[in-house]
Amino acid sequence: MGSIALSVGMYSCANIGRPDGGAYDELPPKFVKSIPLQGALNNTKKKIVIEFDEFIKLEKASEKVVVSPPQIQAPEIKPSGKKVTVSLQDTLKPNATYTIDFSDAIVDNNEDNPLGNFTFSFSTGGVIDTMEVAGVLLDASNLEPVKGMLMGLHSNLSDSAFIKLPLDRVSRTDSRGKFSIRGVAPGSYRLYGLMDANQNFEFDQKSEAIAFNDSLIIPSLEERVRQDTIWKDTLTIDTIVEKRFTYYLPDHVVMRSFVEDATMQYFVKSERPKPQKFSFYFSAPADTLPTIRGFNFDAKDAFLIEKSLKNDTIHYWIKDSLLYKTDTLNMEVDYLYTDTLGMLVPKTDTLLLASKMIKAPIKAKKKKKSEEPEPTVFLKATVDAPSLMDLYRNVSLEFEEPIAYFDSSAIHLEIKVDTLWEETPFLFRKDSTKLRRYELLAEWKPETEYRFTVDSTAFHGWYGLVSDKISQQMKVRSLNDYSALFMKVAGADSSYMVELMDSQDKVIRREQVIDGEADFFYLNPGKYYVRLFIDTNRNGVWDTGLYSQKRQPESVYYYPQVMELKAMWEVAQDWDLQAVPADKQKPEELKKQKPDEVKKKKHDRDRQNY
Repeated sequence: MGSIALSVGMYSCANIGRPDGGAYDELPPKFVKSIPLQGALNNTKKKIVIEFDEFIKLEKASEKVVVSPPQIQAPEIKPSGKKVTVSLQDTLKPNATYTIDFSDAIVDNNEDNPLGNFTFSFSTGGVIDTMEVAGVLLDASNLEPVKGMLMGLHSNLSDSAFIKLPLDRVSRTDSRGKFSIRGVAPGSYRLYGLMDANQNFEFDQKSEAIAFNDSLIIPSLEERVRQDTIWKDTLTIDTIVEKRFTYYLPDHVVMRSFVEDATMQYFVKSERPKPQKFSFYFSAPADTLPTIRGFNFDAKDAFLIEKSLKNDTIHYWIKDSLLYKTDTLNMEVDYLYTDTLGMLVPKTDTLLLASKMIKAPIKAKKKKKSEEPEPTVFLKATVDAPSLMDLYRNVSLEFEEPIAYFDSSAIHLEIKVDTLWEETPFLFRKDSTKLRRYELLAEWKPETEYRFTVDSTAFHGWYGLVSDKISQQMKVRSLNDYSALFMKVAGADSSYMVELMDSQDKVIRREQVIDGEADFFYLNPGKYYVRLFIDTNRNGVWDTGLYSQKRQPESVYYYPQVMELKAMWEVAQDWDLQAVPADKQKPEELKKQKPDEVKKKKHDRDRQNY
């Protein structure tokens, strides 16, 4: 009985997925025939039936299958047995080459073997157009390959065609960001990318990611020769055969996708979270602040204004206690608003801002033998002074509300000399960009202890609260703990900004190129990645593009290798930005958009199960 059970177990394991046993199918489906014929001319049929040599199925047809010219009404694509039926819903265009690019969506029914890069073509005229335009699409900000974005050509060369007319011929990027637009006629074209949210093949929504090429695309072809080797056996060459083939150009256009900054300016909301503060929120950056006129108060010099760098978020701290104790502020606000023609025009809103007073619950008083005094409520402060201090850091204080004044003599910085604390010079200043933040700067000595103290009541807030005593002890790290990196960038000027990135592609440090070099001192040992962008407008940050002004996003480059730094190392690295193509620059370990894995054969999985 034991031998019978063992035999049955071995038989069932050997036949997983195939009842009849035998070899596994590792071949993709083969095209057999079609109606109309592949490459048919003067075709008028909108229903295309394609037959293969085995049963097939479609994987992610809505993502992978692309019909060109693009179809406003989505075609019906249905697999059935050994056939795929494509029913076009749009009227066929005269004298046009149609391509149905299946990519690798067609797989056999049993083993999921893909028929890669299968394209079906026909023409409604007397000629099949065969030119191709190929390239790669990258995210402009970080050189990530962009998957699933439409890439298209316009024979209408006017800038408005991308906004008002559907693309002429389209393709879609794969997981590596690569695309190939087929069935292109000779001529001159504009090349665009579009993450088409509403599927009308036009750039008509500012939230859609786009790409555009500055130069005209002129497809061409040339005859090339490749050598194929015929082997007698695994070690001996029999014959080398030269084969001629047609090669299509351009074959590697690098495109960079971006989303435009919000340019439609409108008032999003207002709020008054506490009696002494109210806030305005706008949809887009602005060059000017709104103007306030009070109906039940005088708005002149009534506020301390705390704003974001782009003026899209503005907080107003009310100075006068009589005013902030008013239940409702009645005001008129003038600001710039984007009208239906896309022009900034003045607009006026009337606002009633009621105070959101949070009432504390009334607690029953416990009987006490002696009345205890209420605890003092101090002005809250956040202190950034780590106990292990980096040489390049500064101490900072940020308060919960604006400061009316402070006593500089109540702020102290001491250095430890042997066992004694001695006063040491420092600079204390208000942050230039943040209303409620202050900084303490000093010449920090390595391997030295410091003590930062602030006496009680040193800072007086606008609303009556004072600061509590602050005491923080710090030790500055040793020079031996650090490494340094000097990136020498060929041909760079002061508009070039170099950034150090961590393994998550997040910026750690940023330095401007000076005299062709970006210097990074006091780096912790570890692995770093390096990115550079050309700060064209010199505002210190990377800026996206704007199609209406034909402005490309600011150029980004990655150093193609990881920089591994050790303590006490100083590394000088030359960097030629053009030495490596853009799509090869970003290290693979940083890329979040990974290439689709090669499909595993079903029998591999079965063998693992066995």
